[in-house]
Amino acid sequence: MSHQATGSSSGGELLAPIVPDWPAPVNVRAYSTTRVGGVSGPPFDSLNLSFSCGDDPQRVKHNRTRVISALGLPEPPRWLKQVHGTRVVDADLAVRGPQADASTSGQPSQVLAVMTADCIPVLICDRLGRRVAAAHAGWRGVAAGVLEGTVAALDLNPSDLLAWLGPGIGPGAFEVGPEVREAFLAADPGAARSFRPGNADRLLADLYQLARRRLARAGVDAVFGGQHCTYSDPARFFSYRREGKRSGRMGSFIWLED
Repeated sequence: MSHQATGSSSGGELLAPIVPDWPAPVNVRAYSTTRVGGVSGPPFDSLNLSFSCGDDPQRVKHNRTRVISALGLPEPPRWLKQVHGTRVVDADLAVRGPQADASTSGQPSQVLAVMTADCIPVLICDRLGRRVAAAHAGWRGVAAGVLEGTVAALDLNPSDLLAWLGPGIGPGAFEVGPEVREAFLAADPGAARSFRPGNADRLLADLYQLARRRLARAGVDAVFGGQHCTYSDPARFFSYRREGKRSGRMGSFIWLED
């Protein structure tokens, strides 16, 4: 289970980031923010980190600066232009702001980042603290193989990897159509157990379990986290499913210390 840590932010309430509870090496640092501790007004209150949802850009910049300071990030995060795809980039080589949904690094102080508001942020490291990765795992990306691609891009023995599933939409709230179930069953018939009946022809999908299945298929069995539900906890989390296009975004970060 994850636990809370507090970080100071100048001129406002404290951030309340989630610190992964996983047996990562001491040189691996990782956090997920909540919606608490920023300066954005309704409906983005208060720690929205996205420029693309209609928030005041100056407030977003202020929020990002607060995160860097409060979490002690050694460098500004390497943000991605996320598109619910499967592209994985090497942040040590890529230009800033690439269109991708996952990134990897083996360079100290290179801060990887993904933004989410129901999709699952998946943070990965190896047991020796040599490489890290961050992936944006919505149902489309998970079904298409973004997690397998991220594991492969790390170029390490998958059995040496640890993964942490940050706050995403929970299995009691993620209602989907039958096409989502079919997309997963096409590659993994066993994924049927991750769906249960919802209203009418709708289904309730366990995105956490689906992500765990895909990580296991890639050889990663040491998977932690997955206890939160962004949809059912509006005081702590943004949720696109709950709030729509004007939902803010949380950030998840991972890096190697020198």
